[in-house]
Amino acid sequence: MTASNLLVILSDEHQARAMGCAGHPFVQTPHLDALAARGTRFSNAYTPSPICVPARASFATGLFPHQTRLWDNAMPYDGSIRGWGHALQDKGVPVESIGKLHYRAEEDPAGFDVEHIPMMVAGGVGMVWASVRREDERKLGTGRMLGDYIGPGHSKYTEYDTAVVERTKEWLTEHADQAQPWCLYVGLVAPHFPLVVPQEFYDLYPLDQLPDVKLHPSEGHARHPWVEKQNAFMDSEALFCSPEERLAAMASYYGLCSWLDHNIGQITDALDAAGLTENTTVIYSSDHGDNVGARGLWGKSNMYEESVAVPMIMAGPDVAQGVCDTPVSLLDLSATIVDHFGARLQSAEGIMPLADVTKASHSRIVFSEYHAAGAVSGAFMLRKGRWKLIHYVGFEDELFDLEADPEELTNVAKLSANAEVLAGLHAELAQICDPDKTNEAAFADQAALVERHGGIEAALLLGAPGATPPPTTET
Repeated sequence: MTASNLLVILSDEHQARAMGCAGHPFVQTPHLDALAARGTRFSNAYTPSPICVPARASFATGLFPHQTRLWDNAMPYDGSIRGWGHALQDKGVPVESIGKLHYRAEEDPAGFDVEHIPMMVAGGVGMVWASVRREDERKLGTGRMLGDYIGPGHSKYTEYDTAVVERTKEWLTEHADQAQPWCLYVGLVAPHFPLVVPQEFYDLYPLDQLPDVKLHPSEGHARHPWVEKQNAFMDSEALFCSPEERLAAMASYYGLCSWLDHNIGQITDALDAAGLTENTTVIYSSDHGDNVGARGLWGKSNMYEESVAVPMIMAGPDVAQGVCDTPVSLLDLSATIVDHFGARLQSAEGIMPLADVTKASHSRIVFSEYHAAGAVSGAFMLRKGRWKLIHYVGFEDELFDLEADPEELTNVAKLSANAEVLAGLHAELAQICDPDKTNEAAFADQAALVERHGGIEAALLLGAPGATPPPTTET
């Protein structure tokens, strides 16, 4: 790549399919569509863990959760493991952040020269109550994670995103004439719940035009036993006040996707107004997806495409136009950031810059794992070519042929014809980690964390009960 600035935008909880450029039948994202049209969209991108804090720690370091041992939302990144920000600082590259990081604390050396209005875990500890995972110890949630109110309006999150966008626009204007290439990370929270969105974006999705969701339990779908236990930890679907409110939740989520797109449009317009578009590479992605009612599930925290897949777009100088179907992950984005500036990052074997991924085999392996809220055991995903394995410790596998069944409607793990495929995927998984030993390590680290906080009863009271509160801002 030629020397250029790098602008990395990361949202929170954006389902990979919820973009016009990804072929969604009704979600409106004109600015993301325009970004994809002038660059590369990665159609099979994944998170290393489908929950905020571990995913962001892995993105920072280029390492999987079983390598960072930052398993859940009570184990935030504190800069003690070197990440891409440190690598850029070593290289003398100016690197700053604006917005959501979801790390431990602002004073930690996380690899940024300046952190503007950073959003961190609540109280520097995060959701300790969700670290109590064993089925006979955990406490099932009674509150509604999605928020008390659902529908049109404003929330602390929409106000925070507005402040992040305004600071980003100012920053770009301030750096319009800077000769040395810079790296700017921008963290937006939409479309993460609470499901409250400005009226004009809510109105884009009339309730009477929203389609039915797939595989809903009320229509006879039997959820996988692991998923059933995980969802029971906080069953959002059961807490809707009415069918209309459930539809309002869908409209609000999709409205937040369009609100996010609107904000990204403001940032790219500011980039253009500052005369920086031609000399800036822009990368957009999200930390994980959202189920949005599929299988009767809301939020993330499982290995289905709605939750574990993420959007990923790269545009700028020397970036080809088109769609890359080769599987990639947020770890490859970590590698891309350091590669862009000729820096180095100690990282997991197999990650590579996105520019090189376009030349890789479509059978490239991508991996994800989950050891957080609601999980009674570890869950592991392996994607290779058309096949996707979901392995649950202590439960039966799921296997999907994403070429023939992109909606994951049929688990084909028990078909004798797929025995060789399944064995091969398990062998590949074993090359990355031992699922049983990894599961034990996660539980041991979480038990130690709980003990440090005074035991289970004390731990159950620690941490934000729902969405992490943003910092106070002036908009």
